[in-house]
Amino acid sequence: MQSSDPYLATISVVVPVYRGESTIARVVGEIEKFTKLSTTPRGIGYVVSEVLLVNDSGPDNSAEVINLLAESHEWVRPVWLSRNFGQHAATLAGMSSSTSDWIVTIDEDGQHDPARIADLLDKAIDDNSQLVYAKFAGGAPHSRWRNIFSSTAKWFYTKFLSPQDGEFFSSFRLMSGEIGRSVGAYAGSGVYLDVALTWVVDKSVVCEISPRAEYPRQTGFTFKRLLSHFLRLVLSSGTRPLRLVSIIGSLSFLFGVLYATYVLYGRIVDGELVAGWTTVVIIVSTTSGVILLSLGILAEYLGVVVRNAIGRPLYLIRSNPKSDALTRARAAKNSQR
Repeated sequence: MQSSDPYLATISVVVPVYRGESTIARVVGEIEKFTKLSTTPRGIGYVVSEVLLVNDSGPDNSAEVINLLAESHEWVRPVWLSRNFGQHAATLAGMSSSTSDWIVTIDEDGQHDPARIADLLDKAIDDNSQLVYAKFAGGAPHSRWRNIFSSTAKWFYTKFLSPQDGEFFSSFRLMSGEIGRSVGAYAGSGVYLDVALTWVVDKSVVCEISPRAEYPRQTGFTFKRLLSHFLRLVLSSGTRPLRLVSIIGSLSFLFGVLYATYVLYGRIVDGELVAGWTTVVIIVSTTSGVILLSLGILAEYLGVVVRNAIGRPLYLIRSNPKSDALTRARAAKNSQR
């Protein structure tokens, strides 16, 4: 079904580059065709207005390739980081530097097909969503151990930390420009990007796409890096882990009191079988419960500090992406008359 809306979306493509010497030129080459006016399957006009290559100071010659691409294409904008900060920090830097209506983040390894950006945009407009994740049919085209680790981490996050969206987190995502730039401005060090997005997005949706193999290259994702991503995911989830400590402390205290009562009852009814045993059990049960309860109370106070320090905004004002774009399109059309 074709849409008659005079909507032209501008898109910034953000690519964090760490070991992209052998792949980034091919990625940019695939994007080039979309720097001219294109149309989504549902008839929405869009154009990739800029490609931001964020150099994350990798160990190869990615910087030289980025320079050559910037000289050859005026729509390629390099973003230089002073040192290696990691994929999430590099992505945030690119998002903050963008200028378009929408931001798309893709990897440097070629597994994300730029042609699928149109599908993500259609999904965002149809569902009036500010955030769309690409979900690979059949799973991401990574090694088996990496997929298992990723699936386990997402399951743990959605079951124990936050039920919202964790299952669908992906580095191939489309978001409104104002949301992306705002998140890039407030997300602090150590914050997991996708968690930060859930703080301000009303709803995120998923668009299923066909997977394709990444370009042959030496991957930068070691087990140590993946573990670091998981720890950042847990620590960025806010105060839920601290609240879990508080609940455990309260339950332990209650169990200690009940068990001490049971032991004392047994002492009165059956007598003391071993001298001093009843006293020791009561002291250990109650004091350990008090200690864990105290830790839970401290965790609640610490949670207040974390909420203030982690950078989670009190609110974020947004606009309707489609209605705003339509207004701009009509204004541009009127100015041409």
